[in-house]
Amino acid sequence: MAEKPGNSDTVKAPAKSKKMLIVILGVVLVLVLGGGGAFFYISKQRAAAYDEEGGAPAKAVEAAHKTPPVYLPLDNMVVNLANPGGDRVAQVGITLEVRDAKASDSVKVYLPAIRSGILLIISQRTAEQLLSPEGKVGLAKAIVKEASIPFGGGQEVEEEEAPVSKKTKSKRAPVVEYPVVAVLFSSFIVQ
Repeated sequence: MAEKPGNSDTVKAPAKSKKMLIVILGVVLVLVLGGGGAFFYISKQRAAAYDEEGGAPAKAVEAAHKTPPVYLPLDNMVVNLANPGGDRVAQVGITLEVRDAKASDSVKVYLPAIRSGILLIISQRTAEQLLSPEGKVGLAKAIVKEASIPFGGGQEVEEEEAPVSKKTKSKRAPVVEYPVVAVLFSSFIVQ
C-alpha cells in the first residue's frame, strides 16, 4: 500500500497543537506569576507609605505587643457632680494603663496632681453625661489628656484649632509618647 499524503499531515498536526498548547500555558503562567509579584510589591509599597504618612506605625505596634501592659490603679474617688441642686454623686474607680514599668514610676511621682485634675474633670460633668456611653468615652479621653499635662502634654486641642499653613502641613511634628496610654474604669456608680 502506498502512503497517502493526507495521513502524514494529520500525524504532524497533533504534535504541533500540543507544542502550541504548552507554549500558551507557559506564557499564561509567566503572566500570572508576574501579576502576583507586582501586586505583592505594590501592596508593600502602599503599606510603607501609609506608615510614613501618619498611619499606625508597624514597628510601634509590634513593640507594644512585645511587652505586657502595666496598670496603675488609683483609689476610688467619690465626687459631687455638676447637677442642679448638687444632690448627685459619682463613685469612680480608675486604673491607668501606662507604657512600661519605667513610665509607671514617673507617673507615680505626679499622681497627686493627676488625681486632683481627674477630680476636677469629673466634678464638671452631670449625671446624664456620665451615664451615657459617649460620656464615659469622653471622660476617659479627658483623663488621658489630663494625665499628660505633667509631662508637657494636654495642648493638642489648642494646636489643632490654630490655622495651619501649607509649610507647616508638610513638616510633621515628632510624635510624643506620654506615659499614660489609656484609662480603664474599674467601677462607675452614679447616685
